[in-house]
Amino acid sequence: MDRLHENRIYTGTVESYSSEGLGIVRLDGAVVFVPQAVRGETIDLKITKVMKTAAAGEIVKIHKPSPDRAQPECPDYGRCGGCDFQHLTYPEELWAKRQRVQDALTRLGGADIRVEEILGAKNPLHYRNKSQYPVGADGAIGFYRARSHQVVLVKRCLIQPEAADKTAAAVGEWMRRYKVPAYDEATGKGLVRHVYVRVNRKGESLCCVVINGRQAPREPELAAYVCAAVPHTAGVLVNSNTKRGNVILGEKYRTLWGRDYLMDTLCGLEFKLSVPSFYQVNRDQAEALYGKALDYAGLTGRETVLDLYCGIGTITLCLAKRAGRVIGAEIVPAAIRDAKENAARNHIENAEFFCGDAAETAARLEAEGLRPDVITVDPPRKGLAPEVIGSITAMGPERVVYVSCDPATLGRDVKRFGELGYRAVRACAVDMFPATRHVETVVLLSKGEIDSKKVRVEFSLEDMDMSEFQDGATYPQIKEYVLEHTGLKVSNLYISQIKRKCGLEVGKNYNLPKSEDSRQPQCPPEKEKAIREAFKYFGMI
Repeated sequence: MDRLHENRIYTGTVESYSSEGLGIVRLDGAVVFVPQAVRGETIDLKITKVMKTAAAGEIVKIHKPSPDRAQPECPDYGRCGGCDFQHLTYPEELWAKRQRVQDALTRLGGADIRVEEILGAKNPLHYRNKSQYPVGADGAIGFYRARSHQVVLVKRCLIQPEAADKTAAAVGEWMRRYKVPAYDEATGKGLVRHVYVRVNRKGESLCCVVINGRQAPREPELAAYVCAAVPHTAGVLVNSNTKRGNVILGEKYRTLWGRDYLMDTLCGLEFKLSVPSFYQVNRDQAEALYGKALDYAGLTGRETVLDLYCGIGTITLCLAKRAGRVIGAEIVPAAIRDAKENAARNHIENAEFFCGDAAETAARLEAEGLRPDVITVDPPRKGLAPEVIGSITAMGPERVVYVSCDPATLGRDVKRFGELGYRAVRACAVDMFPATRHVETVVLLSKGEIDSKKVRVEFSLEDMDMSEFQDGATYPQIKEYVLEHTGLKVSNLYISQIKRKCGLEVGKNYNLPKSEDSRQPQCPPEKEKAIREAFKYFGMI
């Protein structure tokens, strides 16, 4: 194939979309990723970066716009990194997301399954009930530019509720009026880091200002500014976070005015929400998601159900209405306290909650002889650790319902479940985050003919190469991620070299030289960077 050249103009047709929402054009055997391109369009594009087997480009001319191309309503689209799909009609966005889930289950998961449907949002605007606004060193309050920590000033966001935007603006006015300094990531100095807002179904809001210190100046005035801008404010809090890094919330809170929680209803149940509580950001779509999870669970009222990563008990308590007994497990103590309160508040007596790491809790319950009929999981983006999957399959449930917020790690885990006798039999995507590239999925895994307990006792860890089961992602998945996102091809050898650099475990004698005098090619810097990015994506570092 002829090598593509930077700054040269080429003509091609957009075939599909990448996992980040970029249009994919194939030229001379190379994949070109093009922002804001729409499937089916023939475009002239300029190559902006060339890699081994892929390239990046930008649109120069659209020969005939697709009927699925939309004019973005947001004036900050393209500057702010929050939304990826505002240039698409909503049906086309749903197609792209459903196809992303399908590709992950088929290519990464090896599953012979069709994604049945994607449940779209009735209202794809102003849906978020939790908003987190970073504050730039210059005092700008908004959202990060794509692939950076540069804050773009955003006055009105189309996916945030109006009350949240008004709250953020009020904090900005207070900062300017009293010359309260913003936090500077580069120096670690300054005060105000984030503005965090929750809004419930009634329209009440909870404001939390995250600061780099114990106290802010003019705190009574801060509360007054927020309450004047948003009369339905239920409480104003300050959170102290003095640690460097990307974690938004610290551990200590103080209430300046009102109360430190909101009440909200979901699936006919009432929940208490504090600032750190995990709660799905799109209430209406969460009800659709949980409804599908309940459907897949197939409960009759007699089953014992284990819910791992239960948070404040949202899915657990929905399951309790149809099960004989439910057990929820979560590592965050405050979430477990809220879950127990939520069970009592909703008069649910067949729910139990345990605080602990998912892997340790699952292993302990399995060792104690728990044999649930159904297990549900809703893990964070990095997915399930291999030992969690091992404990789940060892308990031998008839069904596992997997709720996922990341198709790539879902595909990886579906493959692992398959190797232990659990086959994916149903899948449904749910658009929890309209206008962004993120998508939720519910997968039903059913116990096959393989006895997972027999498999567990018959293999020897000492005799196996466990490299494909360790540290969050298999070698093929890392290779595929690197190729899709950078166009670079990396070998098992290079991956194992970078795993060692990062302190990650590599299989016994895996890709080591056969003798002290053996020379191996060393991973080039650009490939090392790409592999490290894959490690970060899969939660390995």
